[in-house]
Amino acid sequence: MQSSLFGYTEVQSQDRWALQNRQMLRVLLGPQNQEVLARKGSMVAFTGGVDFDGHMQAAGERQAARQTGEQLDLMRCSGNGTVFLANMAQAVQILDLNNEGLTVDGQYVLALDSTLSWNVVRIESQHGIAGAGGYNLEVGGTGKLAVMTSGKPLVMQVTPQQECFADADAVVAWTTSLVTRMEAQTTSQRIWSRRGGTGEGWNLSFQGQGYVIVQPSELLPPTTFTDAGGYLANRGMGQQGMRGNTWGS
Repeated sequence: MQSSLFGYTEVQSQDRWALQNRQMLRVLLGPQNQEVLARKGSMVAFTGGVDFDGHMQAAGERQAARQTGEQLDLMRCSGNGTVFLANMAQAVQILDLNNEGLTVDGQYVLALDSTLSWNVVRIESQHGIAGAGGYNLEVGGTGKLAVMTSGKPLVMQVTPQQECFADADAVVAWTTSLVTRMEAQTTSQRIWSRRGGTGEGWNLSFQGQGYVIVQPSELLPPTTFTDAGGYLANRGMGQQGMRGNTWGS
C-alpha cells in the first residue's frame, strides 16, 4: 500500500513528552516515568500496557468546583507504553515548570505531571465585572504541563516598564507572579454599550515580570450571566454604579 498518509507515522523520540503533531501530544510511560494526569476522554490512541483510571478529587477540589465551576476533570495514565492525547484538534503547547507557577483557565489544560499541584484562585475585579474567567487554576511545582490553544498563540512579555492588556476571553494563561486586574472600558456617551458598539468587552491588565499566553480566538460571556453585582455588573457598571467603571477619555 502506498499513500501520503504514511508521512504521519509515529514520531520517534526519546523525550518523555513530545508533539506527535501540532494537535496531538505523545507521552512515554514506563517504570522510570511517573504517571500522567490527562483530561478525561482525551486519549485517542496508545501502545503497550497503559492503564487508565479515574482521578479521585480531594474534598477541597470538590468544594471549589461547586463554588466556582472551575476544576480539572482528569484521568490517570500509568503503565508501560505510549499514550496519545488530543482534544477537538486544538493546538498543543508543552511547558516545563521548574518550581514555578502558571495561572490557567482549566478548560485549556490537556495534561500535566502528577508532581504538579493546583488550586482555584479568583481573578480580582475592582468593579464587580461579570464575565468569563472570574476564577482560574493556579498550577505550580516542577513538571510538565500541556495546554491547548485555538490556533497559534501570542506570547506577550510583561516587564515593570511595560504593562500588557488582553481580552479576558482570549487569555489562556499567565505567569502566576504577575499582578492582574480586570477592567471594563466604557465611555459616558455609551455607558449601555460594550465599548461603544465595538464588540469589545472585558480586558485583563498584567503588571510585573512574566509572560501572558493569548490565543487567536475568544468567546463572549453569555448576555444573561450576572454575578453578585447583578444586572448592572453584567453591563460594565460594577457594584459601585456608573462610578465603578474605568472611564474613557
